[in-house]
Amino acid sequence: MSTSRNNVLPAERAKAKRGRWLAEVGWKYPLAVLLVLYAVFPLVYIVSASFNPRGSLSASNSLFTTFSLDNFKALADTAFWQWFLNTLYVSGAAAIGAVLMGAAAAYAFSRFRFKGRRTSLTALLIVQMFPQTIAFVAVFLLLLALGGVVPALGINSRLALICVYLGGALGANTFLMYGFFNTIPMEIDESAKMDGATHAQIFWKLIMPLVAPVLAVVGLLAFISSFGDFILAKIVLTSEENWTLSVGMYQWVSNQLTSRWGLFAAGVVVAAIPVLLLFLSLQRYIVGGLTAGSVKG
Repeated sequence: MSTSRNNVLPAERAKAKRGRWLAEVGWKYPLAVLLVLYAVFPLVYIVSASFNPRGSLSASNSLFTTFSLDNFKALADTAFWQWFLNTLYVSGAAAIGAVLMGAAAAYAFSRFRFKGRRTSLTALLIVQMFPQTIAFVAVFLLLLALGGVVPALGINSRLALICVYLGGALGANTFLMYGFFNTIPMEIDESAKMDGATHAQIFWKLIMPLVAPVLAVVGLLAFISSFGDFILAKIVLTSEENWTLSVGMYQWVSNQLTSRWGLFAAGVVVAAIPVLLLFLSLQRYIVGGLTAGSVKG
C-alpha cells in the first residue's frame, strides 16, 4: 500500500510541476511563435512579390512560385535611383543635424543653470504633446512665405524639408539626450576645467564620446523617421526630381488601373537595405542608449 502511494506522489508532483511551468512560462512560447509569424509574414510576402514578374499582388498569393529579377532591372528605367539619393541626402542630413542640435541643447540643460531653464524644459515637453499633423498647414504657409525671400528655404526645397524635420524632432531628441547627459558625473567637467579646458573642449572631447550610445540611437531614429516619411515630403516637395522614395514610389500604386506593385515591391526591398545596415551597425548601442538615461533625470 505504501509502495503504490510512493509511486503516485512523484507522478502527481511531476504533473503539478508541468502545469505550473505551462501556466508561468510555457504559454509564452506559442505566443512568441505567433508574434514572429505576424511580424515576418509581410516581409516575406513583399520579398516574394518583388521577384514576381507579373506585377500584381494577386499573382503573389503563392509565395516564391516564380523567381525573376525583371522588377529590379526595371528600376533603372525609372527615377528610382534619383529618389533614392534624394532620400539618403535628406535622411542623412536630418540625422546628423538632429544629433548635433539635440546634443547641444541637452548639454546646456544638463550642465548649465540659467534663468528660464525649467520653463524651457517644460515648454519643450508641452510642445511634444501636440501631434505634428496640426502644424502641416502652418508649415506649408511658412515655407511658401519664406520661398519668396529665400528660395532655398521655400516649397520644393530639400533643404527646407530637412529644416522641418529638425524642428519637429528637436524636443523629443533633447529630452532623450538630457536624461543620458545627467548620468555623466559633473566631476569630469570640473576636473577638465581645472586643467584649463574650455566648454567646447569638454563637450567635444569628453562628453560626446561618453554619450555615444544615445547619439547613435537619436541618429538612427531620426534617419528612419525621415527616410519613411510621406506626408511632409509630399507637402514640401513638388517636382519629380526632388521627390523622396516614399513620394515617388507612391505614384506607382496611386492609380488602381495602372498599379505597378511588382516594381513597388522591388523598390521597397532595395530601400530597406540602408536602414537595415544602419540598424545592424548601431545595434549594440540601442539598448544602452534607450535605457541609461531613464535612471536619472
